[in-house]
Amino acid sequence: MATKRSYYDVLGVKRDASDDEIKKAFRKLAAKYHPDAGGDEQKFKEVSEAYTTLSDPKKRREYDQMLMFGGIPGADFGGSGGRGRYTYTTNVGGDWSDIFDSMRGGGDGGFGGFDFSSIFGGAAGRAANRPTKGSDLTMSVDVSAEEAFRGATRKATYRVPSTGEEQTLTIKIPAGAVDGGKLRYRGRGEYGTNGGDRGDLVITTHVAEHPLFKRDGADVRMDLPISMYEATLGATVEVPTPDGTEVRLKVPAGTQDGKTFRFRDLGAPNVKRKGTRGALYVTVRVKVPTLITKKERDALEALRDADTRDYREEVNRYGTQR
Repeated sequence: MATKRSYYDVLGVKRDASDDEIKKAFRKLAAKYHPDAGGDEQKFKEVSEAYTTLSDPKKRREYDQMLMFGGIPGADFGGSGGRGRYTYTTNVGGDWSDIFDSMRGGGDGGFGGFDFSSIFGGAAGRAANRPTKGSDLTMSVDVSAEEAFRGATRKATYRVPSTGEEQTLTIKIPAGAVDGGKLRYRGRGEYGTNGGDRGDLVITTHVAEHPLFKRDGADVRMDLPISMYEATLGATVEVPTPDGTEVRLKVPAGTQDGKTFRFRDLGAPNVKRKGTRGALYVTVRVKVPTLITKKERDALEALRDADTRDYREEVNRYGTQR
């Protein structure tokens, strides 16, 4: 009879190994035995099968129960078939009902004719053979601020864990993409078992910061520096927009620092409501010169001395009440 090895033995990890330890062990062995790298194809199938089971919490729990009730091996590869050789496979056509039939028959590896279906349920074999959808795979893509405004495409290559095969697809980044947004490609994830559908590929967009425009969903915000003269006397200023055009902002005389102006439909495209755009919010920032000429100083001092306004009326009123 061939040596019986569990899936833990195949991956070279302990029974209480963490998910990260299992994943690390699989990656190392997959790289070693992958046929494309000149490795052993049969051993690559072994480690892939072991990982497919142990990386799935539900399958691993069921598998551990089988080991607990009599030490049934998780993997017994390479030998001829025979009584006592039980294999819980996840992607090569294993059948739990065969295991239960052998147990009831009392053969090698049997348990005195005890019907284990009373523990796991009479439909255990049928349930194990039901089609199961593959898990979702995830990846991320970096997008510039400009690409996020107008949309872009990317060629991406990723690897399917269970088979090690590389797959390529074109990612369509929608206009108005946001940082942390999710793009779902159905049927491009992990393979299902027993004829189940493939999982999905979920891509997260990481949008870079723009030096001028700040995103708030589809709305866009920006600061507009103006001089104290423009704020006092009023001015008309050309303001850039995210789509590369410009819009004129009329700054009224006496505009205060922090005043915000809103332009409808000049923000980013709204990915949640196609055909619509957010607003562009422009906040005025009054800049005071740090270096002035003597002529400018004399003129400003003359204006100051002639100004009789009380700019701190509210402050002074509060001070006199104490």
